Amino acid sequence: MQKIIKETVNTLKNGGIILYPTDTIWGIGCDATNEKAVKKIYYLKKRIYSKALISLVANKNQLSTHTDYIPIEAFNTEPTTIIYSSPKGLAKNLMADDNSAAIRITNDQFCKKVILKLGKAIVSTSANISGQNNASCFNEISDDIIKGVDYVVNLRKNDKMTTASSILKIKNSREIIKIR
Repeated sequence: MQKIIKETVNTLKNGGIILYPTDTIWGIGCDATNEKAVKKIYYLKKRIYSKALISLVANKNQLSTHTDYIPIEAFNTEPTTIIYSSPKGLAKNLMADDNSAAIRITNDQFCKKVILKLGKAIVSTSANISGQNNASCFNEISDDIIKGVDYVVNLRKNDKMTTASSILKIKNSREIIKIR
């Protein structure tokens, strides 16, 4: 696994995009601070820019570099993505129109190791063309996606992955509302 982590991190450091298993579904990712890499993901997915992408961090310390307020819900045992207002340190094209960004502390050990070795958040968006169904396993990912990334992580390719994260949004008053 160390070789795969090294190749993944090298790809991310060089501005590449990866196809990888997460704690929810197969994802497409890049360095969440690299605007050019984020742009490549939007292009590959044929996704409109007004639909923001999720980022993953490894732990509370990394999350605290992007937001001043971390609610207890960020530590749920089930995958929980939280939309934060005015986060810092992420690529500008990761921000939604209201200057918010969705961030999740990943529970996946491979993702944690990659993020910690990279030292930055990574993008995590479903491995499909925008508007198409999510792939529940690697074999359902379209050839366009597989050929469009710079590196395919060779792990968990036979696993069935169908769990989407819960999505919560922090309102200005620090009230939390459930989106999904």
